[in-house]
Amino acid sequence: MDAEREKMLRGELYDANNADLIAARNETRDLTDEYNRTAATETDRRRELLEELLGAVGEECRIEPPFRCDYGDNIYLGESFYANFDCVVLDVCPVTIGDGCLLGPGVHIYTATHPLDPKKRAEGLEHGSPVTIGDNVWIGGQAVLNPGITVGDGSVVGSGAVVTTDVPEDVVVRGNPATVIKSLSADD
Repeated sequence: MDAEREKMLRGELYDANNADLIAARNETRDLTDEYNRTAATETDRRRELLEELLGAVGEECRIEPPFRCDYGDNIYLGESFYANFDCVVLDVCPVTIGDGCLLGPGVHIYTATHPLDPKKRAEGLEHGSPVTIGDNVWIGGQAVLNPGITVGDGSVVGSGAVVTTDVPEDVVVRGNPATVIKSLSADD
């Protein structure tokens, strides 16, 4: 494995303009472009492409095109996953999504970020932090999950929320920045 890719996966500063990383992103774009051109009736082909593109794909996983990601192989989906149209996952670090999760349209998940130091940014350096989403999570449309966050099992992220800190289990969050507005009980 290329040294820059190893640094990227560890969350260290890395050169995003590294030739091997550019080639990997281009290959991913080709696969996502092909995926995004598939017809709704081509379920077997979609599954094949997802299995080629992503790190893991559980049973009964569906992603509505168009879908975009950086590398794909850093995305791990559990069973019974569904993503609506226009989702984007910037997966320079692992994105792990549990079983029974739903993503509304236009959800963005970011592991990638840039240094605060403008000189380092100008050098093309980046870094990232993994994102983990527990089981049975629902993320509403146009929500944004920032690098390094965890969303606990059973939680709901409201539409348009910007998640900048971890979300506990069994709560509803919304707003910018996302804040807990309700605790969920087994009766809800």
